[in-house]
Amino acid sequence: MENVTRPWPALWSLVIGFFMILIDTTIVSVANPRIMEGLNTDINAVIWVTSAYLLAYAVPLLITGRLGDRFGPKRLYLSGLVVFTLASLWCGLAGDIQMLIIARVAQGLGAALMTPQTMAVITRIFPPDRRGAAMGLWGATAGVATLVGPILGGVLVDSLGWEWIFFINVPIGIVGFLLAWRLVPSLQTHSHSFDIPGVVLSAVGMFLLVFGIQEGNTYDWGTITGPISVWGLIIAGIVILVLFVVWQAVNKGEPLVPLALFRDRNFSLANIGITTVGFSITAMSLPLIFYYQTVRGLTPTQSALMMVPMAVLSGALAPVMGRIIDRVNPKFIASGALLLMSVSLFWNASLIRPDTALWLFLLPSALLGLANAGIWAPLSTTATRNLPPRQAGAGAGIYNTTRQVGAVLGSAAIAALMQSRLSEELPKMPGSAGASSGGAEFSGTLPEALHAGFSTAMGQSILLPAAVIVLGAAVALFFAKPQPTAWGRPGGAGAETAARTEPADTPAAGPAGA
Repeated sequence: MENVTRPWPALWSLVIGFFMILIDTTIVSVANPRIMEGLNTDINAVIWVTSAYLLAYAVPLLITGRLGDRFGPKRLYLSGLVVFTLASLWCGLAGDIQMLIIARVAQGLGAALMTPQTMAVITRIFPPDRRGAAMGLWGATAGVATLVGPILGGVLVDSLGWEWIFFINVPIGIVGFLLAWRLVPSLQTHSHSFDIPGVVLSAVGMFLLVFGIQEGNTYDWGTITGPISVWGLIIAGIVILVLFVVWQAVNKGEPLVPLALFRDRNFSLANIGITTVGFSITAMSLPLIFYYQTVRGLTPTQSALMMVPMAVLSGALAPVMGRIIDRVNPKFIASGALLLMSVSLFWNASLIRPDTALWLFLLPSALLGLANAGIWAPLSTTATRNLPPRQAGAGAGIYNTTRQVGAVLGSAAIAALMQSRLSEELPKMPGSAGASSGGAEFSGTLPEALHAGFSTAMGQSILLPAAVIVLGAAVALFFAKPQPTAWGRPGGAGAETAARTEPADTPAAGPAGA
């Protein structure tokens, strides 16, 4: 852990870029109808605006985390910020849907370069006993972004046009670059060999798996072209990723993913926990937004306003939770918060009916905000506490990859479940195309006679993320009590010396589960 005299200004400058990435993942969904109209395209093409970004973001995360270790997290972060900002300008200037999709790929690559560096810098400039407050700010950023993204998107689209959801990133990116260049320290780099076979296997396996899951509904989980099928891609992706793990285990040099990190019980369990969070956070919003807009007739901005209690409470309480977990075992906060999240989702499911008073949805939204405040910091702190400095980037890359894979699984699973429940609850719909769209074709025009069936389908769908997050709560109960590490004892005593003398091949501190 490097000795940095002013870690908080450095963190605040990084939060600007992290906030921009999160905004961009939520702001586009509000603009999809206007993008379809403005670029004269269809729903299948506009879905690729999000899918392309998701693929380009998820696939390189393992690699970019390790690159941060090799070339320095500051260099990688600034490079990614430049790519992301220029790609945002490109997105706004795109004149057709194909160009917009290509620009979104560039945006995703920029985001992939930036994201692991944020956690890696926190791991390296804050001692473990004060890292909770820093991770609390990281969590607060996520909570506020859930509110600002959809609302800002609605305002920009309604007033200036869909292009401005991308143009807004340009001034933010410039300010973020100048602050990070000035305030983020140039941390010590660690010499690493480059695992070319690992890079190829992980990239190809992740691409096939993510593409198959993300696009399964587009091809009705069947044939894509010729002998290539959705399930064939998914199975091939899994097989290649298994080969990747085997290669990491037998590689006598320096593997891309140090499997020894998983000997630490907390690192392994925190990765499982964040996967369930990524799954549920992604999956829970789609049924709610469709219900608000299709059954209740709310605008995108009004739908986003229903999430105000969640975002306000999450943003306000996350820093407080961050300070608390520096003093108590994070497992109690994490498991309790994940359980509260499940309760709030089951509560939402019970309320989704055509005649429920809208103000009642603000109550589970507030409970979800309380839960969200206690999720991010405990999980990320638990995952990174025992990471040695030379492997901070690799660990952060693994952690963010599992979160993103969870999000992809959640997106695909909730879309498939919504399709299934709509087909069951709306049997009189002509054909099955309506159901397969997840209700998108009925936004604002769904006949009142179908409101009850549509509401039932959305309520049933939200039970899936509610159940998955229970698994995360159970996993968190098995976190081991945090112990001081050789490179970051409480108060930072001896941390700098430990960092300098750390053995080059040390994978983690202490015995497994320490």
